[in-house]
Amino acid sequence: MSDPFQNVQTGKNVVIEEDVHIGKNVVIGHNTVILPGTSIGDNVKIGANCVIGIYPEGNNSMRESSQNVHPLIIKNGTKIGQLVTIYAGTLVGENVFIGDLASIREHVLVGEGTVIGRSAVIELNSRIGKNCTVQTLAYVTGDTILENNVFLGPNVSMANDKYMGAKAYTLRGPYIKQGAKVGNNASLLPGIQIGEDAVVGAGAVVTKDVESGLVVTGVPAKNQS
Repeated sequence: MSDPFQNVQTGKNVVIEEDVHIGKNVVIGHNTVILPGTSIGDNVKIGANCVIGIYPEGNNSMRESSQNVHPLIIKNGTKIGQLVTIYAGTLVGENVFIGDLASIREHVLVGEGTVIGRSAVIELNSRIGKNCTVQTLAYVTGDTILENNVFLGPNVSMANDKYMGAKAYTLRGPYIKQGAKVGNNASLLPGIQIGEDAVVGAGAVVTKDVESGLVVTGVPAKNQS
């Protein structure tokens, strides 16, 4: 019987479970676990101590996200660092870079050429466009949309629950349009929209929509042009 994982380089103690598809010229680091059903394209590199293809679980206080979860798909040419976790139900596009200690939850789309920085967190049901940059320790809350070429600086934080669990609310993260840039340590409130090519200054707290092309800074964020 032929080896289904030919041209795959694996480190020590790698676990590859059932129904996994792995393309050509893939490298998998020590102690990494690839969970059932995961599909990995050609020329992908996965670092050590990663867990890839996790199926979500929770408790009664968490919303249900485990139904209709398709296996994780990682497209050609993507590079994944050390100690990364990626959940099933997600699609990672071609030539994405995911830094050490990052976590990407279920039902997420990461577009081609995007960079997810070290220790960044992408929560469930979010969509990250092509050629975006999500820098170190950025927190992308669930139900968020980033269009193409969006930049998030280190420690950017977002919220998707207007009432912080106190009453029923349709969870909705920020919608950040093409080419917008958000500076270090900025905070974005639930449901706000940041327009095309807008700039949010470092440390700003965005409580209202930002029109395309504007520069906003401060607490609360206001137009500085």
